[in-house]
Amino acid sequence: MKLNHIYQGDALEILKTFPDDAVDMVITSPPYWALRNYGVDGQLGLEPTFQEYINKLCDIFDEVKRVLKKEGTCWVNMGDTFSGSNCGSNDYREKDGLGLKPQERYNNQRAGKTNLPDKCLLQIPSRFAIEMCNRGWILRNEIIWHKPNCMPSSVKDRFTVDFEKIFFFTKSKKYYFETQYEPMISESERGGGKKIASMGNEWGGQGLVDWKKPDNGLRTKRTVWKIATKPFKEAHFATYPEKLIETPIKAGCPEGGVVLDIFMGAGTTAKVANKLGRNYLGIELNPEYIKIAEKRLRQEVLF
Repeated sequence: MKLNHIYQGDALEILKTFPDDAVDMVITSPPYWALRNYGVDGQLGLEPTFQEYINKLCDIFDEVKRVLKKEGTCWVNMGDTFSGSNCGSNDYREKDGLGLKPQERYNNQRAGKTNLPDKCLLQIPSRFAIEMCNRGWILRNEIIWHKPNCMPSSVKDRFTVDFEKIFFFTKSKKYYFETQYEPMISESERGGGKKIASMGNEWGGQGLVDWKKPDNGLRTKRTVWKIATKPFKEAHFATYPEKLIETPIKAGCPEGGVVLDIFMGAGTTAKVANKLGRNYLGIELNPEYIKIAEKRLRQEVLF
């Protein structure tokens, strides 16, 4: 296993070549089901049914679990889609680094089959999380990535979806975790006025809620993260913003540790891991995306 390297090939097959207990953290965003055709044989996401997609994806994470250290953490970003549409995801990306817009990817792509009514939200992220727990993973958090600059929707009979989920899994009850903090919310931000609640405050106990921590004005980070999307013209359209994964890497991987992304894509995980003093390890099926990732990493070293 070569550190700071992106392996080209099928995620499951490459993972089988890695030793047990080899990485400190896994963070990734798998291809969403029935959304687009990336143009490479063996790609994930074009399975006939979402059940088959989830089973195939969880088979990959069975192997991830073996490769992950006992005290390791696993973070998965995933969006949902609607029944009866092969382009109904709340995905925000507009084009990829190979010069193709989503609609060009949709052409001649058959929509996945479901037994649910058309227009029904499929709940694929939730189904995935439940299956992961059935296979022994411990789900510690369900994080909401709120996208304040999400792409507008043309549909008129539902609300615009402006979030995706990030699942925080562990393989053991005891694991590495560095607490992350955020500024306390002021009373003005909460609408003004004194707030009294019969609930536990930030530091334990019942009674008045403490809105201000006396020493540094910070509190333990919450699970709704407001992070704008960041277009990157050279990367494929499934690139998540760097800021989104900074917190998980700081929280879930020690400095000098190894961060693995099994769907590396344009290399955002590798770039952020490198910037934060961690080693990276990647797997990517599409060789063209590896070229994009390596170019970004070279630029990071130069600048």
